[in-house]
Amino acid sequence: MSRLRGTALRLTVLVGESRMYRSRPLYTEVVHRAHAAGLAGASVFRGIEGFGASSVIHTARLLSLGEDLPVAVVVVDTAERIRAFLPRLEELSGLGPVLLEECEAIRFGAAEADGGPAGGAGREEGR
Repeated sequence: MSRLRGTALRLTVLVGESRMYRSRPLYTEVVHRAHAAGLAGASVFRGIEGFGASSVIHTARLLSLGEDLPVAVVVVDTAERIRAFLPRLEELSGLGPVLLEECEAIRFGAAEADGGPAGGAGREEGR
């Protein structure tokens, strides 16, 4: 997994919560493919209301329509790595819009999971 800092590209994949790929949710498949590709990170966000190409509004407020809420899978890495990952999404039917946005990645301190001390004291000195 890459440690990202500086200029980055954010990939956002929009999908309906009920969309499946084989035996698991489509959003899960996107996350697992991003992980297998060694990308810096991915998160899934569940929307509370939205509509897509069908123009049907799905909302968490109405039980009968709350079954296919919008989901956003957000993946961040370098532009080169994100663009190299895009072909791995092409075979997945049922994806909504796929958005690419330039962004800047900033890391505050270093997490212990990164192999460094909590707070990252002294990690950047001498670089």
